[in-house]
Amino acid sequence: MNWRKAIILAAALSAAGTLAVVPRALAQSFRTYRCGDGTQFIVAFYAYDTHAYVQIDGRAVTLTKRLVLLGSPYSGGGVTLNISKAAITVRHARRPVTACELI
Repeated sequence: MNWRKAIILAAALSAAGTLAVVPRALAQSFRTYRCGDGTQFIVAFYAYDTHAYVQIDGRAVTLTKRLVLLGSPYSGGGVTLNISKAAITVRHARRPVTACELI
């Protein structure tokens, strides 16, 4: 195999690898929740990012994922979102923790 064919093959494999990754990179998940106290919020998760992006009380907040053994707590900007297998709870604006459900 000469160098020209090797370069073309490498470029083709590189392009194929890039195209295979693009759909996963564009994957996103938006979810809307309603809580027991009447609060509604939208949360967005992106496959390439460990943050949760929340729209709550008319403002956008970026929540950072915290490291714990149970559940997936996200917090930042006075908002705490906890996602576990059993329940989803939110605490914001110095209000008590409230259970929420997916709309």
